[in-house]
Amino acid sequence: MSAELDHASARALVEGIWEDSILPELTEYIRIPAKSPHFDADWAANGHIDAAVAQAERWCREQPIDGMTVEVVRLEGRTPVLLVEVAGTGEGTVLLYGHLDKQPEMTGWDADKGPWQPVRTDGRLYGRGGADDGYAVFASLTAIRALQEQGVPHGRCMVLIETCEESGSFDLPAYMEALAGRIGDPELVICLDSGCGNYDQLWLTTSLRGMAMGDLSVAILSEGVHSGDAGGVVPDSFRIARALLDRLEDPASGHIRPAAFQAEIPDGRIEQAHTAAEVLGDAVHRKFPFVDGAGPDRGAVAELILDRTWRPALAVTGADGLPPLASAGNVLRPGTTLRLSLRLPPTVDGEAATTALKALLESDPLHGARVRFAGSWATSGWNAPPLEDWLAAAVDDASRQWFGREAVSMGEGGTIPFMGMLGARFPTAQFLITGVLGPQSNAHGPNEFLHIDTAKRLTGSVASVLAAHAG
Repeated sequence: MSAELDHASARALVEGIWEDSILPELTEYIRIPAKSPHFDADWAANGHIDAAVAQAERWCREQPIDGMTVEVVRLEGRTPVLLVEVAGTGEGTVLLYGHLDKQPEMTGWDADKGPWQPVRTDGRLYGRGGADDGYAVFASLTAIRALQEQGVPHGRCMVLIETCEESGSFDLPAYMEALAGRIGDPELVICLDSGCGNYDQLWLTTSLRGMAMGDLSVAILSEGVHSGDAGGVVPDSFRIARALLDRLEDPASGHIRPAAFQAEIPDGRIEQAHTAAEVLGDAVHRKFPFVDGAGPDRGAVAELILDRTWRPALAVTGADGLPPLASAGNVLRPGTTLRLSLRLPPTVDGEAATTALKALLESDPLHGARVRFAGSWATSGWNAPPLEDWLAAAVDDASRQWFGREAVSMGEGGTIPFMGMLGARFPTAQFLITGVLGPQSNAHGPNEFLHIDTAKRLTGSVASVLAAHAG
């Protein structure tokens, strides 16, 4: 076997497979409302997750890849896993990861678009799940195929595609235990479920934040009463909730106050943030759809990068007890419930943070109100081990070959529970965490899209890294 990848030939192959095969499959995949079990409790009966897995399984089986076995693994009562094994033609084992479950619909899509309505325009494929990250299984096998077409060695590849990621991957530990003997001990883990700072180069994710999520409920009355009668006597439940949140967050700056939710930022991550800031400039905040006149919390770009990757941040993502405006009478409501999403630094324990958050919010309730915090999702973040020289060189070379620019490293503000799990299970493994979720791609929100050219280049970059690993 030859050891060098002919990039021109590989580029033509990747381009052809994406245009002729992957994009038509992703178009059909977007039509499937395969919402994660957290958002579709009847997922098994509804069959959408099974439909997405069946589609991916069929496509995998059709690929002309030597030494490949394809299996859908099912544990009782759990979402299925698609497992593809490709026998190695070189040394070592690589685990490649993605998922097929999706976030819910969300409102605000353009009139000509929708979560289950695929639209290709301006180099983008719009629709829920294409970039986050239904493309991963297709890109992974295409990268392997690009090597085999040229006789370039690759290690044994285990492609693991789950269907519970958007719910915190609560099914995945059971599968990791069940499949431990088959997966083995990979030297390299590749995850395609992350983001990119721009669409011009390969981005390596070096950390992920954790999360403490739950519902803060404040009850002050057993039933609603006339606000004119009670106002000034009965405290408003929303005011009490607001005061409780002030214990956690400075309302002017968004700074999270308690030390329990803070972590020291390693010097290397600070240095990476400054490098990324030089590359991105004000694109770090310009990518967000601010209304006219609005802007970020601060001006220093490197600090904004650290704010979204290594510092805690609170978002109120939902509410109960607040009627829509059309039916909001002059009533002092009996209670308010707010869903809180507290992003945590990568090195803060998610369970401990959730316990601390519950104690902070429930202690000494104002006016004797009944206050409860019910945590629904606690997960720790992840901080990558230092890159070995070979992987650092391979990632940068792949970026220069496929994107024409150097690779950049940066933390991500989101959470991929699988990474922390794998970091603990495979403490000596190297990690390539990357993805196509760049500016305006809007994962989880309206008008989510896959940047097609970036996905093609990323596919080729994975092929290059696999070749370097085997070499």
